[in-house]
Amino acid sequence: MPLREVNVTPRPRIWAVGISRLRDLFLDIADEYAERADLHVVSRGFDDAVREIAATGAAAPDVIVAGGSNGAYLKTRVAVPVVLINPTGFDVMHALARARREAASVALVMHGEIPDEVRDFAAAYGIGVRLAAYRSIQDAENCVRQLRDQAVQVVVGPGLVTDLASRAGLGAVFFYSHASVRAAFDAALEVVQAMRMEGFRRRRLDNLLQHMRDGVAALDARGRIEAINERLAGALGVAAGEAVGHTLPELVPELAGMLPDTGADLPATIRGVSYVVHRGPLAGGEEPDGSVLTFQESRAVERLDRTLRSRPRAQQFVARYQLDDMVGTGPGMTRVKALVRRYARSDATVLILGESGTGKEMVAQAMHRLSTRRDFPFIAINCGAFPEALLESELFGYEEGAFTGARRGGKAGLIEAAHRGTLFLDEIGEMPLPLQSRLLRVLQEREVVRLGSTEPIRIDVRVVAATHRALIEDVEDGRFRADLYYRLNILNIALPALRERRADVLPLAAGLLVQAAQREPLLAAAVPDERAATALLAGVGDLLAGYAWPGNVRELQNVIERIAVELADPDAGGVTLTAQTLRAIAPEVLGRGDAAAPTLRERRRRLETDEIRAVLEACGGDRDAACRTLGISKTTLWRRLQGGR
Repeated sequence: MPLREVNVTPRPRIWAVGISRLRDLFLDIADEYAERADLHVVSRGFDDAVREIAATGAAAPDVIVAGGSNGAYLKTRVAVPVVLINPTGFDVMHALARARREAASVALVMHGEIPDEVRDFAAAYGIGVRLAAYRSIQDAENCVRQLRDQAVQVVVGPGLVTDLASRAGLGAVFFYSHASVRAAFDAALEVVQAMRMEGFRRRRLDNLLQHMRDGVAALDARGRIEAINERLAGALGVAAGEAVGHTLPELVPELAGMLPDTGADLPATIRGVSYVVHRGPLAGGEEPDGSVLTFQESRAVERLDRTLRSRPRAQQFVARYQLDDMVGTGPGMTRVKALVRRYARSDATVLILGESGTGKEMVAQAMHRLSTRRDFPFIAINCGAFPEALLESELFGYEEGAFTGARRGGKAGLIEAAHRGTLFLDEIGEMPLPLQSRLLRVLQEREVVRLGSTEPIRIDVRVVAATHRALIEDVEDGRFRADLYYRLNILNIALPALRERRADVLPLAAGLLVQAAQREPLLAAAVPDERAATALLAGVGDLLAGYAWPGNVRELQNVIERIAVELADPDAGGVTLTAQTLRAIAPEVLGRGDAAAPTLRERRRRLETDEIRAVLEACGGDRDAACRTLGISKTTLWRRLQGGR
């Protein structure tokens, strides 16, 4: 058997208060509302009715229906809404017509004021009717006596007046009708429905406020509390029920002058606890008629900020390389690996020195993977690959509207994104001087300020920088800040060039060949591991080890990639590698196989040429832009690209 829905909402409790004739009208139509309301007729008036309503306690009526002076009296003395019965124009005309049929001298007596439309009606139709009004029982008694003395024969009015007129020997016509009483009952039902809807909304609002983690108070237009949640009441040291109707400075005098304007945030201290207070508009109609205050505990905001910024980042912010990926058994690489392990236990800034292609970022990633920051972001940025303005916004982030084209809502910079992780600044020697001073402040204060903002953001990052330049010479020439250099050069690792570790060339080449073979299906079966790769490269091992490798491991990787493509060619006649094959695909290796290691001056020239080409590539081939970035003329740019001074 299906369950029937049960309506648990109680019927509206309506009390109809009236005596004599009005009471009889109530009783006549009470049955019509039996299914819609719990209707109770009270045959009392004034103080007697007030006492009976007060005696009900929790069972008090939802609304009261009353007429005339009785209704006006109750309105000012009970906390229950009172709906007044208002006679319609038809009621008045019908009552006057009845009275005129009974006598020639008629008076209309109403509570409060005689409506203008009644006066206009009587004047327009030439109805000879005396008009009178009263406000109290005494007024009504005096009015009836005066009308009797003036030879009025019939009085038209509400129940009190008609009862007095009858006792005075005058004719009486009651002007309330069934229609006017029904209209009052219908209005009472609408009032109850509106009250219950408002109560439901208030309960939902209160429930919402109580579940909020922040302290919240709703204020009216005068700043008095309309609603407050327990969290804020507890912080203020007051009971939530007792706070309603008071202003916040009345409850906590120390808040005087500390509350923000609408739309603003201000810090405030309550009973020794710091809060961030925000005020927003509270709209009750078309215009705001109050405000909402939220109190966020400063420590909670800081904890949330730390939590959000501490979450592991996206895949592109993860270090891929580890210490085992660094190939080399010679003294140079053995020392590098030992330093990586040792420095991974520290949070001090590290400066990695080495020529282009020696694996500076691999060292930084391996150090991150061994550190306590391994579960947090590793973020790398090439300081020489961006124009100054773009590098600044990428590093430090920006607020909405900081510049034309700024993203809506602003953007966190890479320094912020590296919170609790490692920030790797590659080619730090290429960073423009203005940004060097900003980076220095980040390293000193451990806080960053976005472009367009004045609010510093606390950060916790480990900085690892790398360069192929001789920074101490740049400091002497004024191209690099001395204070930043000494802030970066706390710990340092110098990576040996590949020509200084010839014993590592063949193992490196074998590992690179295995990686390349995995991308060439025709070669994968022939080179499944490093042992097979070493055997394949054995015939040219001396040639590879004898080459100076000015491009270091990066150049070796390029040559091995060429070898893999050549060996994977089905028309090459098999997977073999000879000196002749190597000469064909990498003639530079054989051409300079027995060359002496370059001098310091030659190495410096190569480094400068590599730097110029990197900047030129970052500028999209625009030589004018590259010259501005490097601070040299176009003639100097051309001469150095040609290998001259």
